[in-house]
Amino acid sequence: MVNMTTFFGMSLGAFVFWQSMDKVHVWIALHQDEKKERLEKEAEIRRVREQLLQENKEREPLA
Repeated sequence: MVNMTTFFGMSLGAFVFWQSMDKVHVWIALHQDEKKERLEKEAEIRRVREQLLQENKEREPLA
């Protein structure tokens, strides 16, 4: 009886552990995706800013 109870207890513990690890991996993946998207947005903003500054420098001597 004790062996059966121990088996079920360990099985339940393993199941809970793997489910929590799965949730942790999903959470990490989502945060990595968010970070990647944020970095891409910042790079796009920098690129557009540099382009606008370059255009402004080209127009300034003409004015």
